[in-house]
Amino acid sequence: MLARLLASLVNNLHVVEKLAESRPIRRAAQITAYAITKAQIAGRDASDRALRSQTLRQVRDEASKVPGDLGEISGRLKRVRDTFVNEVKSGWKDGSRQVKK
Repeated sequence: MLARLLASLVNNLHVVEKLAESRPIRRAAQITAYAITKAQIAGRDASDRALRSQTLRQVRDEASKVPGDLGEISGRLKRVRDTFVNEVKSGWKDGSRQVKK
């Protein structure tokens, strides 16, 4: 019964127009649009940083080389780990600076 009542209200063009013109619905739409825009910008920034990442470049380079022995593999992994740790630290510092602004 309740579902039928809600369905008839939602399908009533006049009720939908009145709701769309109401201040709470407009504000909710504004907040939603703002959140979606901010999420898109943050996603683009994150993907740009990942593509520029020295770690990603280094992993690609190391993966393309054929290892000679176990010591060489260990050295490569250590370099990748060090690069990753340095990028995480610099990202952490950048993030804390942005929060302070």
